[in-house]
Amino acid sequence: MSSILKIQALFLSSALLMFGGGLQGLLLSVRGADEGFSVFSLGLIGTGWSVGFIAGSIMVPMLVRRVGHIRSYSVMAAVGTITILLNLLWISDVGWIVLRIFSGFCFSGAAMIVESWLNETAENKNRGTIFSTYVMINMAASTLGQLSMSVTGISGYLPFVVGALALITAMLPTALTTKPQPRPLASARINFALLMRTSPIAVIASFCVGIANGTFGTLAPVFGFLQGLGAADIAQMMSVAIIMGAISQLPFGRLSDSVDRRWVIIGASLLAAAIGLITVWVNPWAGWPLYVLFGLYGFAAYPVYAVAVAHANDSAAEGDFATVAAGMLLTLGCGLAVGPVIAAAVMNQMPPVSLFLVTAGFHALLAILAFIRMLVRPVDMDEDRSPFLNVPMGKNTTLATVALDPRADELPPSPQNNGV
Repeated sequence: MSSILKIQALFLSSALLMFGGGLQGLLLSVRGADEGFSVFSLGLIGTGWSVGFIAGSIMVPMLVRRVGHIRSYSVMAAVGTITILLNLLWISDVGWIVLRIFSGFCFSGAAMIVESWLNETAENKNRGTIFSTYVMINMAASTLGQLSMSVTGISGYLPFVVGALALITAMLPTALTTKPQPRPLASARINFALLMRTSPIAVIASFCVGIANGTFGTLAPVFGFLQGLGAADIAQMMSVAIIMGAISQLPFGRLSDSVDRRWVIIGASLLAAAIGLITVWVNPWAGWPLYVLFGLYGFAAYPVYAVAVAHANDSAAEGDFATVAAGMLLTLGCGLAVGPVIAAAVMNQMPPVSLFLVTAGFHALLAILAFIRMLVRPVDMDEDRSPFLNVPMGKNTTLATVALDPRADELPPSPQNNGV
């Protein structure tokens, strides 16, 4: 607890960042639908975020090495704030797609800087506590940001201004902290060949989960709007999914520690696919069925990525965790970028609820491929296994989180780690 109190400024900065990001992400989907943007354009807005986020993960470490952490973070927060305000001044589907790329870039960079600072402070004895606290704060702040839309609504300038205030205020704790700046930001190198040799099913899981979660996170709010729901109802139903996803991490993770993790991936994926198909069949308009189905979906779908990370780490050689985890993150990001485009194309031809056909299809595909992989390579349960650890649910996870993870070896700030 004393260690956490020493870095409370960084936690506060991260919380404000996630609050603004949670509000902005949900707001753009719902406000865009209200402005009459096509479903395909709304899908591209979600894709723009993922493209910018991946680009930021690659490029921001070079900026930090050039001007330092505090200046780089100030740039990220300022440009992110400008981007939100430009969303208000330039209401256009093309404009929002372009601006969302910049938003993803800035958010990625700001999060990486905070996480590298936390990693500098963490020691082996408290790294797990700091990591868990960081994940919990981020999840809670993002959920509060989404729920705030039920207060601000989607009309006018207020929600954009609230999001901008949160992002620009996030700059203050890091700018005013008396702690010294950390060492140069280190990035894990990507080796997809190593990742495929280590665990092919983990690569497939990252990509399929990215498509399903990208589809759900971007277009489920649009589904709610087209069903006639108000801002408060949309914010609440999305928050229920996130909360249930957070709750389910522990039971699914503990189960995966005692059985072949691929059985857990198969079971959770089949459950998520079944819930998606039930949602298509019921096509809930409002009320408790909608909340129940969204909560069950989050409960089943969100832990899959964390279990896949643990499975990959079981097969990784000593010292390869950071490389494997970084490769899975970028694979997940590619899925997050592709998913909304696929689902938007489907929703253009079918009713809005058809987005769950996309999520169900890719969850079912993952379950089938994982079962086939089990037939090809059985797991020896007596071998050394890495204990499961809660992992952020993907969209806001950066490569710097890999270094903060207590399972990772410390990444040295060497020239070999300059690129991703």
